[in-house]
Amino acid sequence: MTDSDKDQAQSFPANGIRPAGEKLPYLVELWDLRRAGIEKVLARASSAQMARAIFVAAQSEHLGRRIVLKRGKEIIAESG
Repeated sequence: MTDSDKDQAQSFPANGIRPAGEKLPYLVELWDLRRAGIEKVLARASSAQMARAIFVAAQSEHLGRRIVLKRGKEIIAESG
């Protein structure tokens, strides 16, 4: 693993609270079956490259479901 990979990799403490100042601007969301709202946030990421990889993996795991990749309020990609 390169230093760049280590910088992009994120781990979360068991209590789910991120350290102050940690920035994870990208979100990958799984929407409910009716597409009425977010069922859960599947992941947060610090880089576009990492977020895109998570998004692609989520599409494979949740076939046919709406998956949304966002940065803030901007939708970068969506499927389903």
